[in-house]
Amino acid sequence: MSAPPPASGIEVITFGCRLNAYESEVMKRNAEDAGLDHAVIVNTCAVTGEAVRQARQAIRKARRDNPGARLIVTGCAAQIEPERFAEMDEVDQVIGNMEKMVAEGFRPAFGPDFGIDAAEKIRVADIMAVTETAGHLVEGFEGRARAFVQVQNGCDHRCTFCIIPYGRGPSRSVPMGAIVDEVRRLAAAGHNEVVLTGVDLTSYGEDLPGRPSLGQLTRRLLKAVPELPRLRISSIDAAEADDDLIAALAEEERLMPHLHLSLQAGNDLILKRMKRRHLRDDAIRFAARLRQARPDIVLGADFIAGFPTESEEAFEDTMRLVDEAGLTYLHVFPFSPRPDTPAAKMPQVGRATAKARAERLRAKGAEALARFLDGRIGRTESAIAETADVARTEHFAPVRLARPAVAGEIVPVTIAAREGGELIAA
Repeated sequence: MSAPPPASGIEVITFGCRLNAYESEVMKRNAEDAGLDHAVIVNTCAVTGEAVRQARQAIRKARRDNPGARLIVTGCAAQIEPERFAEMDEVDQVIGNMEKMVAEGFRPAFGPDFGIDAAEKIRVADIMAVTETAGHLVEGFEGRARAFVQVQNGCDHRCTFCIIPYGRGPSRSVPMGAIVDEVRRLAAAGHNEVVLTGVDLTSYGEDLPGRPSLGQLTRRLLKAVPELPRLRISSIDAAEADDDLIAALAEEERLMPHLHLSLQAGNDLILKRMKRRHLRDDAIRFAARLRQARPDIVLGADFIAGFPTESEEAFEDTMRLVDEAGLTYLHVFPFSPRPDTPAAKMPQVGRATAKARAERLRAKGAEALARFLDGRIGRTESAIAETADVARTEHFAPVRLARPAVAGEIVPVTIAAREGGELIAA
């Protein structure tokens, strides 16, 4: 969550995924373009019931801290349950995930394009009816270090624990030409690294003419924008990764050797109950294939601990997968039932057990990360400065710089030591 909003101006309080965070930057600009000068926007997440609870808590606090501000709620939770937020006395307006991406969505009066009454508190269109493609080409910036380009939105899959498709709508992709133009513009503006992002990134292109794949997009971008030093891909689904993506990793040094995999579990029965499209051995084989193509690649993964019916033996399968797939960066959270999902109706694992398993899995991840970082000591790395003092290597490892750098600058660093989860440059 972001810092408390100021007494004036526009502040966005963001929950959830990186994509939400990047969209928050666009929303702030949209709100300014709409003429707002004193507003708090809460960009919600719907991935768990806990995320919704935290958002409601933040809304109450934001109103106490900003009694005169216009308080707007948006994001996936607002898209799915607009009435729940509109019932809160603290909230002035609820807008959907489509409305938040345009300046008109933040204006008090709405035109006929949204098909809603201007007097209503809720301004949320049917996200499942959205068919636009390039309309959600969104850029976000992490200082000067890197630019994020959202090339895909929505999801057509129905994992049993996930309600996000109902907050983001169906999968839709930005045409390649528009993405190339955007990345070329970003490179010309001085951004040395671009990150491709989306809700279900590896489904990119299935809705476009010719069905281009994420790998084909990646190869075309690198060829069409030779002036871009670094291209990075965010979270992918191993079940959808295409041959061109593997080939790009093998052939293109400018494609960063770091991928984050959406795995969620390491036990076949749990994966089936999650309605995932891969099994345990598929994940191990995919990781091995990636390493064959790019021997220095570093892999991260998302995991849910304490999914309904998960036994201790099933959880141990997930623990072992960290080593067997050679995972380094883990994003772990305990299962929290989301109302209206099939998983919420399954026999639940105790909350304390789920939390304890999540802590064990995080500790396992911390050990794997420490081993990887220790292995970088003595090497010279290419890193992009995020601030004057901290940079990220091609493998996304944080490095404390010995000499100040300009944010966005790519600098060579020799690794002298590790402190916790951070490398120290000589």
